[in-house]
Amino acid sequence: MKAPAAHPYHPLIYVRGFAATQGEIEETVADPYMGFNVGSTKTRVAWTGDVRRFFFESPLVRLMSDHGYEDVFVEGDDLVAATHERHPIPYRSIIIYRYYDEASEDFGSGETPPIEHFAQGLSDLILGLRDKICANPNNAVTQDDFRVHLVAHSMGGLVCRAFLQNPKLGSDTARQAVDKVFTYATPHNGIDMRVVRNVPGWLTFGDINNFNRERMAKYLGLAKSDDVSVVKGFPPERIFNLVGTNPRDYTAAGGLSSWAVGEASDGLLCIQNATTHGPGSDGEDITSPRAFVHRSHSGHYGIVNSEEGYQNLTRFLFGELRVDGILEVDDISLPMEVQKAKDESKTIRASYQFEVVVSVRGCQWQMTRREVRENSAIFRSFGDLFPERDSSSRSTGRSRAPHLFSVFLDGHKSVKASRSMSFAVDLKVLVPDYEVDGVMFLKRHYEGGFILRRLILIEVFPDTKALGQCRIKYGFQEMNPGKPGILAETHAIGGGDESPGLAFRIPLEQKTRPGLRGTLLIKARQWR
Repeated sequence: MKAPAAHPYHPLIYVRGFAATQGEIEETVADPYMGFNVGSTKTRVAWTGDVRRFFFESPLVRLMSDHGYEDVFVEGDDLVAATHERHPIPYRSIIIYRYYDEASEDFGSGETPPIEHFAQGLSDLILGLRDKICANPNNAVTQDDFRVHLVAHSMGGLVCRAFLQNPKLGSDTARQAVDKVFTYATPHNGIDMRVVRNVPGWLTFGDINNFNRERMAKYLGLAKSDDVSVVKGFPPERIFNLVGTNPRDYTAAGGLSSWAVGEASDGLLCIQNATTHGPGSDGEDITSPRAFVHRSHSGHYGIVNSEEGYQNLTRFLFGELRVDGILEVDDISLPMEVQKAKDESKTIRASYQFEVVVSVRGCQWQMTRREVRENSAIFRSFGDLFPERDSSSRSTGRSRAPHLFSVFLDGHKSVKASRSMSFAVDLKVLVPDYEVDGVMFLKRHYEGGFILRRLILIEVFPDTKALGQCRIKYGFQEMNPGKPGILAETHAIGGGDESPGLAFRIPLEQKTRPGLRGTLLIKARQWR
C-alpha cells in the first residue's frame, strides 16, 4: 500500500455505538458529534498528597488541539453532506458517521434500518468524502492516495467490520481506502450474559439481536457462527482493540447490565469477546493488537473519554514503531514439597497467572494493564506451557508463549531531543494454587506472591535511514533506575505479514523455588 504525503494524518471517521430505544436515538442525533465530544472530570492524587481534578476534554477536542484536525461543521452545514461547495474540506478532518439519522423521527422515518444498511452507508460516506477532499487543491491528494482511519465504539466497530468483511456491503474502492481501524469496547464475538450464553436471535427489541452470533456471521460474511471475531478481507494487524476491564462504573439499567455480564467485563461486554484475529496472507492466524484499560463500557468513567484511550488511539494511528512482547517460558520449578510429591507419582495440578503493565516514558498513563484483580490477567495451565511434560492435560488451543503486549511508540512525543522512545514493562508471574492429588497445597502459601517479578526498561534510539540501523538498550529498574544500559543484540525480522524490524531477547530468571526461567522476546517493527 503506497503511503501518500499526508500519511499518517488521514481523515478520521467516527462511528458511534448502539442506541436501543427511540429516546436514545433522538438524544444521539441531537448531538452534532454523537457523544464523541463528551469529556470527563476525574480526581487524581498529586505529589503533595492533595486530591486534584483532572480534566479530559474529549478525544475530538484533543485531536484538534494536539494534531491539527478540524471538524466539518461550518455555518450550520455538514460539509460532507452539503450539496454546495462553498467551503473546501481539509485533509485532516473529523467526520461523524450519523447513521442513526434515518432512524430518527425528526430526520428520518423513525424506523431503524438493519446493520447491513449502515455498513453500505459507511461505504457511501467514504466515497463521498474522497471526492470532496480530492477536489480541494490545497490537499494535494489524488483519489488513489486518499485514505481514511475508522474509529468506532461498541456496535460501531461491527458496522465497520460488516463493511470491510462482507463484499456484498459497499464498494471495494471504499474498502481499499481504509488504512486503520480503532475499536473501543466492540463486541467482536457477540455479547454473553450469566443467564444465556449469547444474546438470543429472536430478541429483536431495539435490534439487540445484532449481537447474536448467528446474526453476526451473516452480516460479517462468515460461514460459521462459533467464532465471529475472525477478520477476513482486511489485515487483522491493522485493527486495534481497546478492551475495558471495569464493570463497576457502568451504570446502565441501574447496574443490572454489569451484574448480568459478570466481573470479567466492562459492564456490558465480556473481556474475552472484545478482540479480533484473522488469517494473514500466508494463512497463519494473526492476533490483532490490543490494550486493556480499567474503564467501563461508556459513561463519564468510560473507555471512550479516557486518557488511556486517547493515548492508545493516537499512537496506533500516528506512531512510528510497533513493539510486541512475548514471554518464552523455558522452565518453572515447583516448591520442594510439591516437587517431592510429583517425584512420588502424585498428580500435580497448577495454573499460572501473568500480570503485565506497560507505561511509556513521559506519560502519566498506562498503555495497557492486565491484572488478576481486574480479571484481565493472562492465564496458562502447566499443560498449556509444557504439553510434552503433562500427558494428562487437555489442549486449550492457547499459544504456549503468552503474548504480553503490543505498544505503539511515537518519536515526536519523546521527551528527549534524540527522539529516542522508551517504555517500561512491569511483569509478574503469580504463585499458583497448587493441587496435589486433588487437595489444595497451602503450606508456605501467601496470597499475591509471585515466582517472577521484573520491571524492565527498553529504549529505542531511531536511525534516520532505517529501523535496521537503530540501537536498542534495555535494563532493570532495580539495577539502574530510569535508565536502560544494556545494548541489545538484535537480529533482523520481516517478510510475509511482518514489516521489517528487529528482535532481541531479554533473559529472565528467578532461581528460588518456586521460580521461573525464560526470556522476554521483543519485536520492534516499523509502523506505517
